[in-house]
Amino acid sequence: MFISLQDRLEDPIVQELIEYATLPELEYVLAALKEYKEQDSMTLYGFEDEEQLVALIGIEKHNQEVQIKHLAVLPENRLKGYGRGIISEMISSVKPEVVTAETDEEAVDFYRNIGFIVYSLGEKYPGVERFRCVFEIEEEE
Repeated sequence: MFISLQDRLEDPIVQELIEYATLPELEYVLAALKEYKEQDSMTLYGFEDEEQLVALIGIEKHNQEVQIKHLAVLPENRLKGYGRGIISEMISSVKPEVVTAETDEEAVDFYRNIGFIVYSLGEKYPGVERFRCVFEIEEEE
């Protein structure tokens, strides 16, 4: 089930999932959660299976474009379709025209495999290539 996590930002499981989507140091986790609390353009959603939170997606919305800021699936639930599912649920709920994400080499194939067009941003950090992933939603006729 796709749910808002805006009222659960203090939950340990939400913090654990954010940790997988950012650097694992507590300061980065708390900074990310603070953004979801304070920025009206940012929303955190979760996906529950059998009443257990298994994945989350954090987005920033600008008009009809949504940027995925955080995406995480609990390690024991990876490769089960939850990442693809939560993106699909977010698109159905938020109804953007374009979805973007920036990621590293480790996750770029995930985005490519679900239909995102991938562009290299080059080495944004020393020795680390980053990628911009873009998914345009086709209008239903």
